[in-house]
Amino acid sequence: MNIPFKNLDKKVQRTVLQAQQAEITEYEIYKNLSRFEKKKKNSETLEHIAEDELNHYNFWKDYTKKVVSSNRVKVIFYFIICRIFGLTFGVKQMEKREGNAQYIYKTLCTKIPELMKIVRDEERHEEELIGIIDEERLKYVGSMVLGLNDALVELTGALAGLTLALQNTHLIALAGLITGIAASLSMAASEYLSTKTETSERNPAKAALYTGSAYVLTVLFLIFPYLIFKNYLFCLAFTLFNALVVILIFTYYISVARDTSFKNRFFEMAIISLSVAGVSFGIGYLIRKLFGVEV
Repeated sequence: MNIPFKNLDKKVQRTVLQAQQAEITEYEIYKNLSRFEKKKKNSETLEHIAEDELNHYNFWKDYTKKVVSSNRVKVIFYFIICRIFGLTFGVKQMEKREGNAQYIYKTLCTKIPELMKIVRDEERHEEELIGIIDEERLKYVGSMVLGLNDALVELTGALAGLTLALQNTHLIALAGLITGIAASLSMAASEYLSTKTETSERNPAKAALYTGSAYVLTVLFLIFPYLIFKNYLFCLAFTLFNALVVILIFTYYISVARDTSFKNRFFEMAIISLSVAGVSFGIGYLIRKLFGVEV
């Protein structure tokens, strides 16, 4: 038998009302996403999830006898996240939050036994629904990783070497840009040929585009400090910081979208990129001393 809402202590009442708001908020997020999703299967999946969330909200409304409005900031935020980073990333990010909600629900089950139905519903249905979401960009995430990893390793190394060898920010930026664009075209061509030999459903042209685009965007992000500031050592430090930011964002994206370890992948990429940069910086110093380069 459920304990009446008015008989719960104030702290538990607040938790219940927060849970009620979370359900109506997620209903609106999934409903909005289903309207804008072009693929029929994805749209239907989101529609089913939205219906589940609305049922959960109605359960809470019947229990509390209160009408709670959605959190409009979260509705807009997650809608934008899904549009920018993709449906799979946004939905899985929301489901991580629901994992916390399920823990809260289980702690409330002693006071509200009917909550077990919602907990079972969440555990049984939503992971299955999310698992069948089909998103094109995830098919090419390997291509994006290839372009981004190569850009981080090669360009951080090249910029570190050029920084000490040239010591002129505009020359470093120019040399880095030429190197980066040439390398991106080479990587895109290699990915095209590699994908063409695969027996997969990936389109070679799209794979090449994802690889090249990831490479070029990373190059531009790493080089821009040299186009703005004059101190070459400060620019190098800024570039290495940018490299860590790129690794952080992309690793987090992959860890959520592909359910992989964030910590291991982040440190692996960071150590490789910074190690190559350090070695290249030393090579640049040696070349400058051996050949007496002065710019």
